[in-house]
Amino acid sequence: MLILLPPSETKRAGGDGTPLDLSSLAFADLEPLRARLAHGLVELSSDEAEAMRALKLGPRLASEVEHNRMLWSSATMPALDRFTGVLFDALDAPTLDPEARAFAADTVFVHSALFGLVGGMDPIPAYRLSHDSRVPGFALKRFWRDAISERIAAHDGLIIDLRSEAYAELGPAPVHEASVFVRVVAVGEGGRRRALNHFNKHAKGHFTRRVLETRPVLGSVEDLLSWAAAEGFELSVGAAGGRGPAELDLVA
Repeated sequence: MLILLPPSETKRAGGDGTPLDLSSLAFADLEPLRARLAHGLVELSSDEAEAMRALKLGPRLASEVEHNRMLWSSATMPALDRFTGVLFDALDAPTLDPEARAFAADTVFVHSALFGLVGGMDPIPAYRLSHDSRVPGFALKRFWRDAISERIAAHDGLIIDLRSEAYAELGPAPVHEASVFVRVVAVGEGGRRRALNHFNKHAKGHFTRRVLETRPVLGSVEDLLSWAAAEGFELSVGAAGGRGPAELDLVA
């Protein structure tokens, strides 16, 4: 089972891990791409004003440029602990027990604009780069799309894609019967379903945490639907979306 999460703009500062070692990250064969982009981001961040324009940062976020400048020397922490925001606050990885964290290391991957796919327990520093940021010499969608898609497609098992549409476009999951894109929806009058924005992140975080707490063996979409029902989640086949045989609707 492979669970794909979007990253967060916001990240926890600090850490007690050794500085960034690209060879220690999951999908180690992505190291050359990661190194090129990381060096490009550090170079961009040497000019604070230019970096703030490229990264679309306001004056209050100037410290984010400093994080980028210190990318190779600052402390690291596990990716699921590093990211903050609605999804990751609901997931609350630091409070998971050791068995759940070990399971996360094998099953949960965050799609970072800077590092590509990183394992949930991969040690990473604080940084600032989004899917729509502009790093001179790099078009992020072109840069990552094939590399990420190929690595996801190589997974032999169930793929649960909880990424935002923007990050799914940065590396589409394969189209096959064991690959699903989960969309969080609300049910209104007459049973009409509509996609959620802010609250979709909370639902995805809660859903992922429960997977890590229960550690089910899921080999198919049918297994996933059965597990979800048993855990009290309203998960069902939704509209076809071109990312797989079907999208799944998670009702928040």
